[in-house]
Amino acid sequence: MLYFAEGSENKVFTKEEVKNILWSVFDKIGGVNKVLAIPPDFTRFHSKAGELTNYSYQYFKEKMTDILPALGTHAAMTEREIEEMFGDIPKNLFRVHRWKEDLTTLGEVPAEFLKEVSEGRVSYSWPAQVNKLLVEGNFDLILSIGQVVPHEVIGMANYNKNIFVGTGGRDGINKSHYLGAVYGMERIMGRADTAVRKVLNYASDNFAKNLPVLYIQTVISKDENNNLVLRGLYIGDDFECFRLASELSLKVNFIMLEKPLKKVVVYLDPSEFKSTWLGNKSIYRTRMAIDDGGELIVLAPGLKEFGEDKEIDRLIRKYGYVTTPEVLNFVEENKELKNNLSAAAHLIHGSSENRFKITYCPGNLTKQEIESVNFSYAPLDEMMKKYNPEKLTDGFNTMPDGEEIFFISNPALGLWAFKDRFK
Repeated sequence: MLYFAEGSENKVFTKEEVKNILWSVFDKIGGVNKVLAIPPDFTRFHSKAGELTNYSYQYFKEKMTDILPALGTHAAMTEREIEEMFGDIPKNLFRVHRWKEDLTTLGEVPAEFLKEVSEGRVSYSWPAQVNKLLVEGNFDLILSIGQVVPHEVIGMANYNKNIFVGTGGRDGINKSHYLGAVYGMERIMGRADTAVRKVLNYASDNFAKNLPVLYIQTVISKDENNNLVLRGLYIGDDFECFRLASELSLKVNFIMLEKPLKKVVVYLDPSEFKSTWLGNKSIYRTRMAIDDGGELIVLAPGLKEFGEDKEIDRLIRKYGYVTTPEVLNFVEENKELKNNLSAAAHLIHGSSENRFKITYCPGNLTKQEIESVNFSYAPLDEMMKKYNPEKLTDGFNTMPDGEEIFFISNPALGLWAFKDRFK
C-alpha cells in the first residue's frame, strides 16, 4: 500500500511539512504499540533519515523501543555520530547490528533463480537473513528509513536492501555483493530492476510478508545554492513506493554528460569517508563518465584504512584492486576469498579495469600502502592546495594554469555517466 508519494525536480520539502506528513501516515496506520526503527548509519548522514527517525520518535515516544541502524558490514556508530545524526533520541534505544552473529534466516532463494537472473554467472542459493530482533521483537511496526540514490551493488539503494543487507548476515551480504559485481556494475547502476534487486524481491515476496515493514524513503539533491534539499518523500509497504522514488532519483541524482571526462577530482568528507570500502564511491559513481586514459583524483583527508572490517581490510591489502578476470581467478584459487565474496566483489568494484588512472590522496595512509593495492598516490596537502575543495564548484572548473577538471564534492549523492556509455 502506498501511503504518501510526492516529489519533483523542483520540490523542496520543509521540516514542518515532513513531520506533518509522517504523523498523518502514522495516524492512518493506528493500533501500534511497539515500534522498531531501521535508519541508515552515519555513512548516509545526508539522507535526512536522522531527522525522519527523530520525528518518528517524537510521535511514538515510549512505543519506539528499539533503533537498529542498518550497518551491514560497517562499524558501529559512535555516541557522537548518533547525537549528530539523530538529535535528542535517548541513546539507550540504539542497538548494534552484528552481521556475523545476530541473525535469523527467513528462507533460501533457490540457486536456479539466481542462475537465471545472473544469466549463468552464479549458481548458488541465497539466504534471506535479517537481524533476529526483527523476528523476535514482536513489533507492530518496523520503520525502514533511508534514501533512494544510484548504487553500485544493487542499482538503486534502499527499499528491501535496507532490511536484507543493512540488517543482513555474512552469507547474504557476501553473495549479493558478488552477484552484482560479476553481473557488471555498469549494467546495474541507476536501474531499479536488476539481478540483485530481483533476488531481494523474491525474498520479500516469499519469506518476509509477516514482517510489518513500512518504508520511508527520501530523494535528496542540491539546490541552486549548493544546499542539500529533500526533493521527494515516498512512504509505503511495497515495491511501488521504491519504484516511484527511483524514478525521481534518476532525474535529480543522475548527471548525463555530453563528453567523457579527462580528469575528475572527488572530495571525500573526512567525517563520512575513512576507508576505501566507503571512499571508493568516488570510483563507482564516476567510472561511466571517465574517458579511457583519464584520471580520477580522490582527495581523502579522513582515509585511514581499506576495509572497516579487519578481515576485509586484510584481504584488500593482500590482493589489491586488480581487474575482474584477476579477481575471479583469485576467488577460484583461494579459499579465504571464496569464503568472503563481499571482499572479492569490492575488489572488482574498485578497479578501473586498467581503463583510467586512480590517484588517492590519503590523510592517514602511506604512499606504500596506497600503491600496494594498485592505486596511484599523491600527497594530500599538495593536491588540496592545487584542487582546493572550498574554491571549486561542482561540475566543470578551469584551473589557473588552464587545466579543465570536473569536481564532485560528494560522490554519494549522484551518478555520473557519458551518454554513450549508459545504455
